[in-house]
Amino acid sequence: MAWTMRFPSDEEAALEAQAESEGRSKHEITRDAVREYLMRHRRWEEPLVDDEDTFDLGGPISKDDIHDAMNRLA
Repeated sequence: MAWTMRFPSDEEAALEAQAESEGRSKHEITRDAVREYLMRHRRWEEPLVDDEDTFDLGGPISKDDIHDAMNRLA
């Protein structure tokens, strides 16, 4: 399906410059941007893992817990 997108002139110029610097078309860059947006905002119908592939950590995990685990010496 073909359709037209309109950008303000400064965004059009930035897109044109980016496309030229990457050796890609403006269409390719905008298609990639739309795909990325759709994947980032996708509503997943099924969980990424099953319950048997998870484990109980005994309660909520804080940012500090994660930081401590990542910085703990092995």
